[in-house]
Amino acid sequence: MNSLASDQVMTKNDKTVLGFWIYLMTDVILFATLFATYAVLRNNTFGGPSGKDLFNMPFVLTETLILLTSSFVCGLSVLAARRGSKNQAQMWLSLTFLLGMVFILMEISEFHRLIVDGNSWQRSGFLSAFFTLVGTHGAHITVGLIWLVVLRWQMFTKGFTDSTLRRLTLFSLFWHFLDVVWIFIFSIVYLMGVA
Repeated sequence: MNSLASDQVMTKNDKTVLGFWIYLMTDVILFATLFATYAVLRNNTFGGPSGKDLFNMPFVLTETLILLTSSFVCGLSVLAARRGSKNQAQMWLSLTFLLGMVFILMEISEFHRLIVDGNSWQRSGFLSAFFTLVGTHGAHITVGLIWLVVLRWQMFTKGFTDSTLRRLTLFSLFWHFLDVVWIFIFSIVYLMGVA
């Protein structure tokens, strides 16, 4: 009887993981569409500034390194959780949250600077595509931070159950996915934008 119950739980877990991968693939389609839109509109500056005029590359590089570090630290939290080290997992998740929050604050700062300088999403097709692509990524990071707070609370109150470990693994997939998307944003939007 226990074997049957175990098989049913495994099936439920498999369905959850499959469902999450399907969700990630829909996000791939969303971001691919936004990248395609950006590629079409990146030279449509309507006589305004281009990426070369607007992007502060040392700032963006710092932002990138912070997000990449958060992804590495997130991976350390999964490893700590699999070893059963609750305190280490919580510490690494706290650091992941802190780094993610710094990233979001830097992105908001960049958006604020652009808008104050008169370069909002309304100025040109290029800026509309830029704000939409980068802002959508930022919205995903914000959702990830909320998820992280809830996950940390569940791990604190329930400990390392199969459910919390699965949620941590799925969160880690989500966070790493956002890292990969940012690498494309950094390369296509920022690096090619200043070239």
